[in-house]
Amino acid sequence: MKALKIGLAQIYPLLGDLQANLRKHLEVIEDAVARGAELIVFPELSLTGYVLQDLTYEVAIRPEPGHPILQPLLEASRRADLVVGFVEMDERGRYYTAGAYLSGGRMIHRHRKVYLPTYGMFDEGRDMAPGDRVRAFDTRFGRFGLLICEDFWHISPPYLLWLDGAEVLIFTSASPGRGLGTPGKLGSARWVELVNQAYASLFTVFVIHVNRAGFEDGQNFWGGSTIFDPNGDLVVQGPYFDEALILASIDLDQIRRTRIRLPLLRDERPALVLRELQRILNA
Repeated sequence: MKALKIGLAQIYPLLGDLQANLRKHLEVIEDAVARGAELIVFPELSLTGYVLQDLTYEVAIRPEPGHPILQPLLEASRRADLVVGFVEMDERGRYYTAGAYLSGGRMIHRHRKVYLPTYGMFDEGRDMAPGDRVRAFDTRFGRFGLLICEDFWHISPPYLLWLDGAEVLIFTSASPGRGLGTPGKLGSARWVELVNQAYASLFTVFVIHVNRAGFEDGQNFWGGSTIFDPNGDLVVQGPYFDEALILASIDLDQIRRTRIRLPLLRDERPALVLRELQRILNA
């Protein structure tokens, strides 16, 4: 059994307060490491809060090793691998919703949110630029992929990560509660859980989803973080609405066992997909 112990850090960030949120990250990391966690995943924009609007420009950081917010997290990543969320500013003054995978004192991968919801209650396109890359990356536990919220409502990013070798998909979100679902469950929670289960089953991967908790600007974030295994079975789920640190172990060898039984990756035909996409785009 190739086990990996994961901490789902379902936190309630303080809006716009980088220092307070950094302290919370370090406290959660300390607790998770003491409980044996090897990978700790925080939600979308975990260092800043979500409904930033004009605060976007004040809390944005350049993800360089010496940055006073990033450096303590890089040091903490020598004890356990981390996924954290922040607003990134690039060298030309563009702003991105970003997530980073930290390990062994280094940032080994950064993802900029590709799809920015700008409809209904969402207004991300006003302040943020969209990312333009979807790449899997190697960790000490295997090959992973990282996406942020709206990215996994579109099937193309997880599909691309799957083809790029990712065997664990990490989804982070700041998903607010919307609509009515089954009794005792929000419609938005039901939708997210169905999508996560579907990706785990279709791509025969582990799907780790961490959603934040708490309130901002009248919005209630529902938590409910989950892990689904390559068979589509639920491994663990956090509580709805409340902050929590959820610990669970996964058996990475299960990916191989599931793919022997269900060789979807073996039979996938990306060249056919590419050819048909080119036909559609050129029509």
